[in-house]
Amino acid sequence: MDNTVLKQEIQRLASEVGIDKIGFTNADPFDELASSLREQKAMGHTTGFEHQVLEERLYPDLIFDQPKSIISIALAYPSRIKEPLENTKEVKRGQFARASWGIDYHTILREKMECLIEEIKVLAPHAHFKAMVDTGELMDVAVAQRAGIGFIGRNGLLITEEFGSWIYLGEIVTDLEIAPDEPVPFGCGDCYRCVNACPTGALLGDGRMNGQRCLSYQTQTKGYMPEEFRKKISNVIYGCDICQHVCPYNQGIDFHRHPEMEPDSEVVQPALKPLLTISNRAFRETYGHLAGSWRGKKPLQRNAIIALVNSRDRTALPQLIQVMEEDPRPMMRGTAAWAISKLQRDYNAQLLACVKAQYVKETDKETIDEMRQAIHTLERKRPAKKPRR
Repeated sequence: MDNTVLKQEIQRLASEVGIDKIGFTNADPFDELASSLREQKAMGHTTGFEHQVLEERLYPDLIFDQPKSIISIALAYPSRIKEPLENTKEVKRGQFARASWGIDYHTILREKMECLIEEIKVLAPHAHFKAMVDTGELMDVAVAQRAGIGFIGRNGLLITEEFGSWIYLGEIVTDLEIAPDEPVPFGCGDCYRCVNACPTGALLGDGRMNGQRCLSYQTQTKGYMPEEFRKKISNVIYGCDICQHVCPYNQGIDFHRHPEMEPDSEVVQPALKPLLTISNRAFRETYGHLAGSWRGKKPLQRNAIIALVNSRDRTALPQLIQVMEEDPRPMMRGTAAWAISKLQRDYNAQLLACVKAQYVKETDKETIDEMRQAIHTLERKRPAKKPRR
């Protein structure tokens, strides 16, 4: 089949299987990224979630036998909940970032790409393919930019003309030779809204970021969250949408093309207090289908504790005391003690004694430090003695 006809047929098939945008590029090396990636690693800006073999991120021929082309696809996801839930005095709620609404996007994208591959095999039975999403070797945004899907913005995200950056990306490496599309030129101009809005200064302004300072990364770690980030996450327990929310390309963009991406308000805006003691089984049944569950319940429970503090929910103190005294995980006990010290307004000798009693039982150094600081914070609430006359 003629390459031009083949490309047109693949575009038609992509539309039929529900792919919102498709682009094509060659399988040449991404040499232009090499120095930047090495510099990012040397500066300690990587998160550890990236594919660890640098060369495999740059050279498609190291991960696929004689690649000729890369097919890039994009799916648009919703940016607004149709029936959002409100915070009330009785029920404070957290938030999952938009990329964790609906069924895990890795699953959705893989299914779409597998459907497309099966259809292409009818046209080219001897062709070979390798599909990847997010956790694959290649950089999704770099492939998509070169394939004409959109441009890489100052926040490092792929921005499209039609859907803004509210898109999921995937790519298919193949030994089919398909005419490449033209790359999309940089479109941010002199706009720095995302850079200025980032509360941690994670965005470097040139499409790169200090991943260690990104709030999305911080919500996914499993240890103690550094205190400088705790207030900044507000009530978000997974991810961060700030740099997308302020982007001019995203204003007024809200697509609901894929039912499997539709958010369940009760799930993606969860009541925070029940999360503190949720069982493993209930967690899997309620949140297991979300992309935001990939690290398990521990980070989300820690973030829920922090969100309760940021929501000033003093009704959570009984549950926090329970976590501090009964949770088998030191980090959860220490974070609960920190939260207790922040939420308690006035001096309370009984509460102080409760934290001290737990403190003397701890053996984990970080947890001891957290509880020592919590005790110090609670003691500072003690009223000053009146001077004698």
